[in-house]
Amino acid sequence: MRNLMRNRMRNTIAILCALAFAAGLLASCAPSRLEMDRGTSHKLQVANQIANPDAEKNLKPVEGLDGQSAAAAMTKYRKEFEKQEKAPTGVSNLGNTGK
Repeated sequence: MRNLMRNRMRNTIAILCALAFAAGLLASCAPSRLEMDRGTSHKLQVANQIANPDAEKNLKPVEGLDGQSAAAAMTKYRKEFEKQEKAPTGVSNLGNTGK
C-alpha cells in the first residue's frame, strides 16, 4: 500500500514537472513585446516628417521664384557639376633623405 502511494506521488510529480516544462517551452515561443513593436518607431518617424498629408490632393501649380531668380539658381546648380581644376598641392621636404 505504501509503495503504491509512493508510485502515485512520483507519477504525479513527474507529470507536473513535464507540464511545467511544456508550459515553459510554449511561453518561450510566444512573440515578445519587442518583436510585436518592431518597425513602429520608424513608421512614426516617417509619419511625423510629413508636413501636409493632404498635399497630394492639391493640384494647383507651385508658386515661388521669379524667372530671373530661378535661372540664376539653376545656373549656379549646373556649375557645381562642371569639372573644376584642382588646387595645386605643395610638396615640402622636411629633413634628410637618409643617404
